[in-house]
Formats: sequence, C-alpha cells, structure tokens
Amino acid sequence: MAKPKKVVLAYSGGLDTSIILKWLQEEKGCEVVTFTADLGQGEELEPARRKAEACGVKEIFIDDLREEFVRDFVFPMFRANALYEGLYLLGTSIARPLISKRQIEIAHMVGADAVCHGATGKGNDQVRFELAYYALDPDIKVIAPWREWELNSRTKLIEYAEKHNIEIATDKRGEAPFSVDANLLHTSSEGKALEDPNEEAPEFVYQRTVSPEAAPDKATYIEVGFEQGDAVSINGDEMSPATLLTKLNELGGANGIGRLDLLENRFVGMKSRGIYETPGGTILLMAHRGIEQITMDKGAMHLKDELMPKYAELVYNGYWYSPEREMIQAAVDKSQELVTGTVRLKLYKGNVDIVGRKSPYSLYSQEHVTFEEDDVYDQADAGGFIKINALRLRLLKARDRKAGRNV
Repeated sequence: MAKPKKVVLAYSGGLDTSIILKWLQEEKGCEVVTFTADLGQGEELEPARRKAEACGVKEIFIDDLREEFVRDFVFPMFRANALYEGLYLLGTSIARPLISKRQIEIAHMVGADAVCHGATGKGNDQVRFELAYYALDPDIKVIAPWREWELNSRTKLIEYAEKHNIEIATDKRGEAPFSVDANLLHTSSEGKALEDPNEEAPEFVYQRTVSPEAAPDKATYIEVGFEQGDAVSINGDEMSPATLLTKLNELGGANGIGRLDLLENRFVGMKSRGIYETPGGTILLMAHRGIEQITMDKGAMHLKDELMPKYAELVYNGYWYSPEREMIQAAVDKSQELVTGTVRLKLYKGNVDIVGRKSPYSLYSQEHVTFEEDDVYDQADAGGFIKINALRLRLLKARDRKAGRNV
C-alpha cells in the first residue's frame, strides 16, 4: 500500500491529538489537514486553530455541527428510544458517525488520501470511526497512531511533546484523574479514578448536573411539544433541535437529572466503567415515551420495543451507516408519523415523571375505559375472548393429564 500523502486529522487541540499531528508530519511525512467539530462540548475551539497554525497546518476546518448533530443523528436515535444494555443513551456513540462523515467530506474536498483519529486500541471509538470511514469511502486509507506508535505511556507522550515544543497544559503533567468526552447530548468520564467499579464516583466527576440532594426542593414542571416523533418546543416556545436540547440540558442539570454509573460491555470484548451525564436526553426520552403512549398502536409500539435493543447495539458498535440500521430506522420513522402532541413533565431531585399528555391523534378513549356505565363496550364479549385465548392452554393441560405428566 502506498504511503499516504495528505491526511485529515480529527483534531481537538488537546495533548494527544497535538502529538498525533506532529507525529503524522515527522514520522509519516504527511501533509496534515485538521478538522475540529463543534458538537456542543462547551469548550473554546479557537485555541485548536492557533495550535494547528503553530504546527504549520495550512488547511484548518472548525465546523459548527450542533444543529446537524441533533437533527440528523440524536433525534432519529431518540425516535427509537435507543438504550444500550437498558440504560446508556449512547451519547459518545452517536457523535462518531457525524465526525467521520465530515472528515470524509473534507478529505474529498482537499484531495486527501487518508484520515486519522486519536482513539486508542482498547476502546470502541476506533471501531466506530473506521467502520464509518470505510462505509463512506471504501478506498480511504486510515491511520490509527495508537495502534502503530511506541508512545504507549503518558511519560513517553510528555517527552515527545517536550522534544517537539508542543504546548502541555499544567494539568497534563501528572496522571490525569480520568478522561472526558463531551458533546451536546452528554458527558462521559472514564479511567484512572473511576476504574474500580466498587468505588463510588467522586462528586467532582460530574460537570453538567448538580447532585440530586442539592437540587431544588420545589419541582419544575415543563411541557415538551412533539411533531412526528421529534421534540419541537418547550412550554410552547418553538426551538431548533440544538437549542431545544441545550434548554433541556439546563433544566435537567439544575434538577440533578441524567446521572448514570454504568459497567458496560465494549464491542472489543472487555467491560469498562463509565460515568455519564445526559440531563436533556433523559428528559427527552421520558417525554417521547409519554407522547408514544397516547398516539401509538399497541402492536406497533411493542414491535418497536423489540427492535430497539438491536438498533441500540448497532449504534454502540459503530454500524450507523449499515443497511440493517437504516432498515430499522425506516420502520421506526414510519411508526412516528402521528406521534404528535404535548407531554407535561415533573422534574424533581433526579427524577423525571410524566404527569400529562395530549394529542390530536390520541388513541385513548375514555368511553371505553370508564368505570361508569357506557354504550361502546359489551363486557360479556370478554368471556369469549378469554376462552378462545385459553383454548390451547386447556388442550395442553388435558393432554398432559392423559400422559400422566404432573405439570
């Protein structure tokens, strides 16, 4: 395989990717193009530009992808109510296909023949990035430094940075207490101080939420409006996708909502412990469930719930651009055509409760469920319904008795 000549690097401006930038120039002899994505991580991104310029990078891309992130990735996933292993709202997983997509687009724009990421050889992100790269450009070359270089310790990284005059933040000189990934949907903290799964995570790990104990003693009530399965308003105020999620994050964070301590199964085979904060996403999931309750048919709803774990696993494992994820998405989106209305929620000390829901397409019929007299439902019909459904059970029991089986 020919050596890559021009590479697009997913660049945060942090220590690791700054070292990767210099390593690509020195060891690989590549011209490097940097790409920094604003996904709502809450950090100042201009320092990344200055660091790239200081390394002689001539083509620098810093793109605000917040609206695209929520509209085209987060919202479709939330239509599916996706939860990995029953708990995780997939905040890191769902960001990788968008970063990869934009990297490939930039590679085509600038005539690069390779892309590079800073994921380690132990984690899920290397898989997510590279599956997306190859799905979008099967001929692209991929450089994964952590699987190639010998800078396999923090000491070696620091030494390399010093040798090449790479700026090192003071807090990077010692062992980092934990690593953090953040975007508009969540924060993820892993490693070091969090590696013992039997030790409670210290409070300083949490960045977006107050502790439930410190949350207000008075509940906050909000209404979330939906159209075709996507949230469009809060308390009647229409908002763009990214603006709406930002507001839900503020409301959830102030009420101690969205904390998760999870010991999960990585795609590469090992278990890892992560501390996640998804305040807005936790509210959004509950609200979406609430509007589905009143608008979705039982059969469609239950089938969708059966498909959800597979959908979540595909997202977690990096198969966003796979035909099977797209097939499930088509089914999910079909189910959302009349998922429109408003859900009222109570936020209180880490909890989100549905306290009301209404829709112009409601399937709820008070006439049918009332305990009072009605003219629309003949209770005697239930007897035949039960006997028909019990027929196979009665036949099974009769056969077992005949066979002398005491079951």
